[in-house]
Amino acid sequence: MSIAINQPIQQKPLSFDEFLAFYNGDNHYELIDGEVFDLEPTGPHEEVAAFITAKICVQIDRIGLPWFVLQRGLLRPSNMGMTAFRPDVAVVDRDELTKELLWPDQSILTLGSSIKFVAEVVSSNWQNDYARKVEDYAVLGIPEYWIADYAGNGGTRHIGKPKQPTLSLCTLVNGEYEIEQFRGNQIIVSPTFPDLKLTAEQILRGGR
Repeated sequence: MSIAINQPIQQKPLSFDEFLAFYNGDNHYELIDGEVFDLEPTGPHEEVAAFITAKICVQIDRIGLPWFVLQRGLLRPSNMGMTAFRPDVAVVDRDELTKELLWPDQSILTLGSSIKFVAEVVSSNWQNDYARKVEDYAVLGIPEYWIADYAGNGGTRHIGKPKQPTLSLCTLVNGEYEIEQFRGNQIIVSPTFPDLKLTAEQILRGGR
């Protein structure tokens, strides 16, 4: 996830429709419980997100899956009211898009079944990635969720002490995420992309 201002940037909570009216033309914003967060990614953040995207696109093409990586879209769960997430990386199943009523006119997804994989790159607002989105993405039924904490920003209860760069792989099991953490030269084992042969360090350094 990108850097977010710790305080809401608007004076009153916004509905989803108000958020779209003011901010839908700019992909630097997302809405969480009526609060608008201004997303200003750092350079390293963008490198990590781009590296994950590139490697996953290779896997999708190699296997010949009817999937693609969402570039600028919003995830607006219909059961979450005034919330519209903007994932750093989201893999969409093209075959599921016939069920998405907003998709023909807007880059907005409402169903977790449309998304096969999601990744958030952690910055200063790590609480959303480690808590809120772990819960909400599980409720949506997204099978695999990566939390790429390249700078070790997360709280010690999430990544331990001393804090260090960590890739948390969340796998959906019986409606809840089981979380496995990878660091350094440990090989990531992705259930969605089993042939993805990458170490945690490669991902967290953006391929550097």
